[in-house]
Amino acid sequence: MSFTDLQSKTAPIRLWGDVDAVEPQARGQLHNIAGLPWVHGVAVMPDVHYGIGATVGSVIAMRRAVSPAAVGVDIGCGMTAQRTSLTADDLPEGLGRLRSAIEAAIPVGQAMHKSSVDVGHVKTGLHGWHEFWSGFDDLAPPVARRSESKAMKQLGTLGGGNHYIEVCLSDDGQVWMMLHSGSRYVGNALAQHHIEKAKGLPHNADLPDRDLAVFVADTPQMEAYRRDLFWAQDYARRNRAVMMALLRQVIKKRFAKVRFDPEISVHHNYVAEETHDGQELLVTRKGAIRAGLGDMGIIPGSMGAASFIVRGLGNGAAYESASHGAGRKMSRSAARKRFTVEDLIAQTEGVECRKDPGVIDEIPGAYKDIEEVMAAQSDLVEIVVRLRQVICVKG
Repeated sequence: MSFTDLQSKTAPIRLWGDVDAVEPQARGQLHNIAGLPWVHGVAVMPDVHYGIGATVGSVIAMRRAVSPAAVGVDIGCGMTAQRTSLTADDLPEGLGRLRSAIEAAIPVGQAMHKSSVDVGHVKTGLHGWHEFWSGFDDLAPPVARRSESKAMKQLGTLGGGNHYIEVCLSDDGQVWMMLHSGSRYVGNALAQHHIEKAKGLPHNADLPDRDLAVFVADTPQMEAYRRDLFWAQDYARRNRAVMMALLRQVIKKRFAKVRFDPEISVHHNYVAEETHDGQELLVTRKGAIRAGLGDMGIIPGSMGAASFIVRGLGNGAAYESASHGAGRKMSRSAARKRFTVEDLIAQTEGVECRKDPGVIDEIPGAYKDIEEVMAAQSDLVEIVVRLRQVICVKG
């Protein structure tokens, strides 16, 4: 499927998916974004929906500027997946104990580790830990002062909301592990700090939406944000790596001879310095993954729908991007009003997971149809593996 041009009078807006399915509030946001003088173009993914300042499911290419609210408050949020040597036949008939073991090894919701994880012991495969933690001294002082201890204990924790850990099966019966999380409290605190800083700058006084306030190049504010942003993105990557290492320990304890393929890890709330259309740009993907030619990516469904391992096709019109998932079709509050625990049980049949009022807002029915989302972006990615979850751990 090719894109639809939304006929912006300013920067181009290219939409993959059904134009009529984009709610009016989200359309307004897209035109507000495109109207910013720094914007080179906007690519809109088929999972697009209304967000704060910028729509979720949008790729914003800017010249010498970045909007912290367009990045979002969960800096570096993303996915990690890993194939194992196990098959469906290796799994026990009942998966409750395995789910409980995962929940015992990886804190979920508001929980955190009692002390920082020994990253040498859990074997993440990542290096540069000393340099990474020493970077904490350079973060925005108000955030750093109140966050360091919590950041160390939250490294390797899931959080709540739409974050999850899953054990999945591919169509050919191979067992995969997959998880979704970001930069936890420290990323949120850094984002909120810089969003407020940007709103107070004079060049943002006349914007159509204060949440679109930007930092511009060659200013102290931009340099401070970039430093904190890229550190938080690294924190998110390392957070997922620690969780995946802990998850491998759980699996290996029960299946001693298991082997693991290399991880696939992607951000879908982040900024990258890239060249498109012959220009050096700051590309913000808010609910989108990079899908350069040959790039491996992860596009998950909801807790009762299929997920996909994909390979990017390098579509320049989309700034080499693709969707980050199914995307919500209703708010959390609307989902709680619409659905019941009985609905949740029915829609997650066959999945070992929570089936209680606390996760009704994550019910599959609150999300768009992942099959339609994938069909709408066939020129952005090719499907490599199709997955369905058998265990889903949520905070």
